[in-house]
Amino acid sequence: MNKIACLFPGQGSQSVGMGKSFYDNSSLAKNTFDKIDVIAHRSLSQLSFSGPEDELKRTINTQPTILAVSLVAWQCYLETGGPKPDFVAGHSLGEFTALVAAQVLSIEDAVKLVDKRSRLMEECPTGAMSAVIGMSRNDLVNICREVESKLKDKVVIVANFNTREQLVISGSPEAVQLAGTKAKESGAKVIPLPVGGAFHSPLMQKAAQEFEQEVSKANFENAKIQVIQNFDAKSSVDANDIKSKLSKQMPNAVLWCDSIEYMLSQGVKTFIEIGPGKALTGMVKKIDRSATVHNIFDMESLNTFAASLDSLCQKT
Repeated sequence: MNKIACLFPGQGSQSVGMGKSFYDNSSLAKNTFDKIDVIAHRSLSQLSFSGPEDELKRTINTQPTILAVSLVAWQCYLETGGPKPDFVAGHSLGEFTALVAAQVLSIEDAVKLVDKRSRLMEECPTGAMSAVIGMSRNDLVNICREVESKLKDKVVIVANFNTREQLVISGSPEAVQLAGTKAKESGAKVIPLPVGGAFHSPLMQKAAQEFEQEVSKANFENAKIQVIQNFDAKSSVDANDIKSKLSKQMPNAVLWCDSIEYMLSQGVKTFIEIGPGKALTGMVKKIDRSATVHNIFDMESLNTFAASLDSLCQKT
């Protein structure tokens, strides 16, 4: 059987104007944006539609706006008759949208949690991150261990396992730079990322502890759809299990490649990315070229997807 997974993007997928076509063409989208703006006590919708870009790039703004647009896109997906997925997963920040889709979190709780998360992450100690392309995960893990051993009190880990050869390292600036140099010497391409924090590394531990207190206050329900979480790339439906793993997400690696490979092993052949950008479906195709992918990021792409629903439903 051809199973379906819905994927939700994380930080880095933002762009000025995202979500506006939903707002302009759907009363459901407009009402959802208005509801989220009230919960957030600020106009995330206008920040998404108009920027400015420099403000949209700030973590404190990027995370809640991507969440808002993704939640609206999910509501429009449902309204259009999009089939219930067998699995949902989100890349880092995107996991919160996945939890709303699985009816684990309410929209209100998700918005409040992401608001707190974004503030904590923006206030984290200075760090650095670099994408590393064309190197195996084991080789890069070994380089990071070698650098940590040499620099003693500095941290660098593989923070994002996006595909088999598209990885991200994160940690202390000196350690990330040295690990990047060693990766280049081994033939990899290294691209420093425009972030000021060491996301998904042990340097996030203090922020993660404070965020865990917020998570503990939120109401979590058992999932109505299987959720694949970043922390262990395994399926979860139990509310307490999901809550525990969400609390561990910030200082630990995003096991995205493992998550996609798990869903593939469970019979998923169709992946639908819902929210701004196309990064996640691009990763899926690098992991398995035979997978069928769809993107829903604006009204035009939603209508294109809706036109393919008959053939999609026949395959499932």
